[in-house]
Amino acid sequence: MSPPADAAPASSGGEQFELDPVFLNSRREAIAIFLLWFLCLLWAVPVCYAMGYGQEVVPRQVPTVMGMPSWIFWGLLLPWLAADGATIWLCFRYIKNDPLGEVAGEEPVDSKTASADGEGSK
Repeated sequence: MSPPADAAPASSGGEQFELDPVFLNSRREAIAIFLLWFLCLLWAVPVCYAMGYGQEVVPRQVPTVMGMPSWIFWGLLLPWLAADGATIWLCFRYIKNDPLGEVAGEEPVDSKTASADGEGSK
C-alpha cells in the first residue's frame, strides 16, 4: 500500500507526519494562481506575435478594435480582463481563510474593543 499523497516521506525513525492544512491550502492556491498565469502567457505571447510581429505597418490601415490595434486588444486586453475575472473568482470562492492558531501568552484582540490604530484596549 502506498502512502497518501499528502503524507511526507518517512523519517529515519519510521514515523510519518501529516502536512499542515494551511500548507496544503496554500500550495493548492499557489498552483491555481500559477496555472492561471501560465494560461494567460500561452494566450498572450502567440497572439501578440502572430498578429503584431512582422506585419507591414501602414498608419491609416492598422486594424483596430475599440480604437486600439487589434493585436493589443486580442493579445493583451482580453487575457488581462479574463485574468481579472478569474482572480476575483479565486479570491471570493476558491481561496480559504485558514486559522493560523494562537500565539502563546498573547490575548486575542476583540474587534469591538480594538482602537483605530489596530491595538486592543488596555
